[in-house]
Amino acid sequence: MKMFDIVLLLGLPASGKSEIRRLMASMSDQELEKDFHIGKTIDMDDFPYVFIMRKIDEALENINQPRLFYFSDEKPFIDPRNWLTLMHLLNEDYRDLKQKSMFKDELPSHFVMRRIDIASQKVGIQPRFQKLRKDILNQISKYIEKDAEGMLEQKYKSYPETFEGKTIMIEFARGGSDGSKMPLDFPFGYSHSLAQLDDDILRKSVIFYNWVTPAESRRKNSERANPDDPGSILHHGVPIEVMLKEYGTDDIFWLEKTSEKSNTVTVIKNSKKFMIPLGIFDNGSDRTTFLRSDPDLWDKNKVKEIKHALKSTFDQLFCSQK
Repeated sequence: MKMFDIVLLLGLPASGKSEIRRLMASMSDQELEKDFHIGKTIDMDDFPYVFIMRKIDEALENINQPRLFYFSDEKPFIDPRNWLTLMHLLNEDYRDLKQKSMFKDELPSHFVMRRIDIASQKVGIQPRFQKLRKDILNQISKYIEKDAEGMLEQKYKSYPETFEGKTIMIEFARGGSDGSKMPLDFPFGYSHSLAQLDDDILRKSVIFYNWVTPAESRRKNSERANPDDPGSILHHGVPIEVMLKEYGTDDIFWLEKTSEKSNTVTVIKNSKKFMIPLGIFDNGSDRTTFLRSDPDLWDKNKVKEIKHALKSTFDQLFCSQK
């Protein structure tokens, strides 16, 4: 194998995951393959779904209807199984990507709501949109249509002519309440979310974990938050209560410690067992924040330093696959 098929890009919010993706997007295909075993990247992320769920709740609140997903704009999920709903939405995005599926027979907003209901049912949550009156659905549709259209446009734009020489990067963050003991309770943490991924993803994946402390995650989250750009991958902010209750800790080191093989995470799904290679990138000294700025302003020495550190982690991952 010359390059990774799928990289699961994990880490607490604001740990630097999206900045690393941005750096890779600036590199040549030759550099990515030679130094990082990465093909031209195809990016997937669950944040657009988190954002649109919050927009749906805003639409409902605007017409004095009960929220479906979050207690408020500043609070966590009403039903934490929605963390697993997000995984099934990623699964569907992956299958659509591989099949280059495109859906044009309904409004993007209707399509997204239907997909959320289907994904939710897979984790035991009853369909939510099916129960709403038609006039309420129409109000939601109008409110989220532009965002839903943009989401699907970006999704279809990522479809390549061929998957040869490509690496799929799937980014998400999972965790548990500050002070939680391991293992994290269902459905929190990486353990439960990873077990929801399609078998094909689990077979082909490696995990690149971008490490910062929870305190540093909170600091950087506050620093990056731009209230004028809440839907931005690089500049969105996570509410502080969510940071404490759902990202106060995570279980990646516990999963590594209890895995059946060193430098892996063991994922048990039904009767199947997957040993996913794990590489840990130490970003405790904040090597990534400068990458949010205009690439023309990037400090060349910092770029050289982070590329060297990234190469070390990816080399470790590549060797552990053999």
